[in-house]
Amino acid sequence: MFDVGFWELCLVGLVSLLVIGPEKLPKVARIAGFWLGKTQQMVSSVKEELKEELKEEELRQLIKEQQEKIDSMSGDIDFDEQANHFLDPQPEKKTDNGK
Repeated sequence: MFDVGFWELCLVGLVSLLVIGPEKLPKVARIAGFWLGKTQQMVSSVKEELKEELKEEELRQLIKEQQEKIDSMSGDIDFDEQANHFLDPQPEKKTDNGK
């Protein structure tokens, strides 16, 4: 993430030991670690939410494209005529054979 090597961490530790002092250093390090962990959790949470939103948007777009395809295909079919033909079939013509 920050590309910090071992020697950079040693230098930061030495300077913090000199500035803060050996008595308060463990407490400060614990607090800094706590907040660093909270920050990482928050960043991870935001990343997950963004991934979910992007995935939802992709699905909405896909549904929209599929619906447009369905609409264009169904525009060629006359559903009213098909339904009327199914519901009201032509009555069979009776033939009189003299009976």
